[in-house]
Amino acid sequence: MPAIKDSRIIILATNGFEQSELEVPLNELRKAGARVDVVSLKEGEITGWDKNDWGTAVKVDHTIADARVTAYDALVLPGGQINPDLLRVEDDAVAFIREFHASGKPVAAICHAPWLLIEAGLMRGRRATSYHSIHTDMENAGAIWEDKPCVRDGNMITSRKPDDLGAFVKAIIDAVEENASARVAAE
Repeated sequence: MPAIKDSRIIILATNGFEQSELEVPLNELRKAGARVDVVSLKEGEITGWDKNDWGTAVKVDHTIADARVTAYDALVLPGGQINPDLLRVEDDAVAFIREFHASGKPVAAICHAPWLLIEAGLMRGRRATSYHSIHTDMENAGAIWEDKPCVRDGNMITSRKPDDLGAFVKAIIDAVEENASARVAAE
């Protein structure tokens, strides 16, 4: 049976990502055997937000201009307030999210990152969750908002906050493994 160790996962972020919401999935998915690339708007490093102040920098592996949906098995969108707010005004980032979702592969967003799913026009009629302060934004975009640690609706995975990272990462791993199994069964 295929496993996550055969997978490539992309984390799309920019400055101001919630430190734990990028680092925990990055480390846990790598520990599970996946190759995980951090992709951003520019080369170099991006700096996180860690609770009440700037956090530590993370190396960018590729720019969004160089990333290809076909090269990856899942897309992870960390939250924080700053990161998704900066990304949702970047046409290339929003188009990439929209294209990734259309591919049928897992798209996972936590905290404020569902703002990106709203901007991409992907929430109407979808069960989802988010950080509580944007639940009205989610509902106004047509989401069926649920106050749960993690909600999976087809290939879309959403989660509320850093406390829910365990459920979030598990849902990503499960979705990647299911997609890999479905590909093998179709061959």
